[in-house]
Amino acid sequence: MRIALTEVSKGRNGISLPETSVEFASGTARLALAETEQRPTILGLIASGRMRPDTGSVLIDGKRDAAALRRRIALVDAPDVSDPAPNVTVAGIVAEELMFAGRRSDPVAVSRWLQEAGARDLARTPIADVLAARRLRLLLELATLRHGVEGLVLVSPDRHGGDPREWWTLAQEFAERGYAVLVVAGEASAAVLTAPTPHRARPRPSRLRTRAGRALTKAVRP
Repeated sequence: MRIALTEVSKGRNGISLPETSVEFASGTARLALAETEQRPTILGLIASGRMRPDTGSVLIDGKRDAAALRRRIALVDAPDVSDPAPNVTVAGIVAEELMFAGRRSDPVAVSRWLQEAGARDLARTPIADVLAARRLRLLLELATLRHGVEGLVLVSPDRHGGDPREWWTLAQEFAERGYAVLVVAGEASAAVLTAPTPHRARPRPSRLRTRAGRALTKAVRP
């Protein structure tokens, strides 16, 4: 599966999202940069077929098909759209996601799933109190339970703090499992991820086109 966003924008003169182009495909993880409070969510909504851009196109395997995008791509942790309420416990979130996935969602099933996920200790913890790396792994794993999901769009993981390399490694893990992964984050995170380290070579950015000021998106190879 390949998703291509070509010169998409939102709002008059691109005020909500300047013209942006980025691609992500099965087995790869891509990083898209979006600054301001709303742009990451807007880009995530467009990339997952849940919002129509005012300009440009969004193609899945070369075709315009918003229904297929919504069916095959999960929008994960997008602020005010798909992020869980902060006071809901992890067990409550798991129960809800199991139900949406058409699985048993009783306390026994929830406990079993948390045990398999190595998160039974978090059952009664409000999701707002879960550290970033564990929160994001839980939400990504739960997103993959839904039938037909082949892609994951993770929005603003950097807002939870922590080391960006942790959630980028997580995105790569899901890509290695065959999912198409797009992560929308800020420029500060990209600076950390592209900085050379003793254990990690500097990734080469892929080509993409963007207009209206500073680059909004940038792809980073896994």
